[in-house]
Amino acid sequence: MRRRDCLALVLLLPLAAALGCARRDGEAEKGAGPALRRVVLQTDWFPQAEHGGYYQALARGFYREAGLDVEVWPGGPGSGIKLKVARGDADFGLLRSDDLILSVARDMPLVMVAATMQHDPQALMVHASSPVRTFSDLDGRAVIGNVGMVFYPYLESKYGIRLIRRQNTYGLGEFFANPDTIQQCMVTNEPFFAAQNGHQVRTLPLVSAGYDCYQALFTRREVIRRSPDMVRRFVQASIRGWRDYLEQDPAPADDLILQRNPDMTRALLAFSRRELIRGAYVHGDPARGEGIGQLSPTRLAAQLETLLQLKILERRIAVADAMTTEFLPAIP
Repeated sequence: MRRRDCLALVLLLPLAAALGCARRDGEAEKGAGPALRRVVLQTDWFPQAEHGGYYQALARGFYREAGLDVEVWPGGPGSGIKLKVARGDADFGLLRSDDLILSVARDMPLVMVAATMQHDPQALMVHASSPVRTFSDLDGRAVIGNVGMVFYPYLESKYGIRLIRRQNTYGLGEFFANPDTIQQCMVTNEPFFAAQNGHQVRTLPLVSAGYDCYQALFTRREVIRRSPDMVRRFVQASIRGWRDYLEQDPAPADDLILQRNPDMTRALLAFSRRELIRGAYVHGDPARGEGIGQLSPTRLAAQLETLLQLKILERRIAVADAMTTEFLPAIP
């Protein structure tokens, strides 16, 4: 190579490097579009069909189309969802609406922005042979569940009964061994395992007792203040994912869930999805103004009043402190 050519190459190298950095910091290569915004969603359990819409949006590229690079973190016992979102480790989290109302009243800067499920599929599961057929029949009986959950004092107050609280160990061994056992469950999950192990069961859904919570998507208040457009794009891409998962081919999400959860099976995914559809847990009832992702201030106000009456909520808060409908699409 001639000396003049070498000199030109030396002069061009810093320019090329600068252009490369500019692409990494701003836009990608020509035609690739702007850089994606990284977003972390912390779920409430290990990957499962109850998170199907989020995994469908991820697998089908709905988040990327919305300009988002989404990472879904699995949950499980002790995953610290509220703390991770509050301190900024995660941008969004999944929890029940009653839990979030209590957290906001305790000055955690959390806000519900959408519903994963319009109605909570939590229930109490009994053996088919059990004499327990109504909530009143639970009087004086032991109920295995998450003992801090509000449904215990709610059922006791509403039906004038006393429950013996037994902490959930997240297994069904005791339930299978003892036909008198009563177990907290999700109707989309535990009845499948009971059937697989040869046990016929019945469920008492908590919603039928009038305790009707959302499974909610939430973020921290600072995220809404600083990045409202990102929140809107995430919420609407997630709603699109849920619609696609429940109304179209669920295979993209199912394949991703199976990759990330070695204990999951296609049979359980199919069962859970069928139950989500059968119970309209995600879609809700359009005649009542419900739809995928929607939140009702009126329903949340009723939940807040229930928590106050049970003396579980320490102080009254405004519903607007705990939720917003700003990012939800209009109901058709």
